[in-house]
Amino acid sequence: MLSEVKRISDLSDEVLIPEIRKIHQHHGTSEYINLIDELPSLQASFRSKDLGTVFASAKELFQQTMSESLAPYPGVIETLSTLRSKGILIVVYTDSLAYYTNYRLRRLGLDSLVDYLFSPPDHELPAGVNSEADQLVHAKHVYLPKGVRKPDRMALLDIVDDVGRAPPECIYLGDSLKNDIAMAQDARIEDVYAKYGAAQGHPGYAMLQKVSHWPEVDVQRETQISERVVKPTHTINQFSDIVRFFGE
Repeated sequence: MLSEVKRISDLSDEVLIPEIRKIHQHHGTSEYINLIDELPSLQASFRSKDLGTVFASAKELFQQTMSESLAPYPGVIETLSTLRSKGILIVVYTDSLAYYTNYRLRRLGLDSLVDYLFSPPDHELPAGVNSEADQLVHAKHVYLPKGVRKPDRMALLDIVDDVGRAPPECIYLGDSLKNDIAMAQDARIEDVYAKYGAAQGHPGYAMLQKVSHWPEVDVQRETQISERVVKPTHTINQFSDIVRFFGE
């Protein structure tokens, strides 16, 4: 999307990326759906034109790429089905805002396999976007208090309490050493590191850091953290390996 915006506008990364990050930080998400329309440099360069029309191809590229790349990791659907057949309660906890999380859960076919979804509430959505339009059918979506985010052990303990469980009954699976594993350990919940999901080695991760809604201190901390800092109790290399923690 950014490449197409640069092609159409003839603006550089040096101009666009700081603006993108500022908007993401303002709305508290790196997934903000109205990003192009709010970029000051585009508003200034195309004063008399509708940005949605001018940059329609950029938005289409974004949607196309997301549709092609958004898929569950191998074995997720089958494994969650197996866990549900064992009577395991499945709870999702994410820092991603409600609108985007709700969309992904439905798009990935996970609604019927998840019991609870905990996420922050939405930012103020752009005109014409209705967060109530596509409700989850099975999963119960619970909004966390505004400002709560990982790695807050008390938030995790509150979630455990909300779903009627105690820490010794739970297993926490996460792909971030800082946000997931450290938090689970602080809450004295059995932790499992999803090494297959670590994003730091992905080719696009450096770009994510540049445009991230995270405060700069979090970006720096994320860059520095390693398994030498937070050592997971257990590590799995594919999602299906999680079943071994639930017995026969």
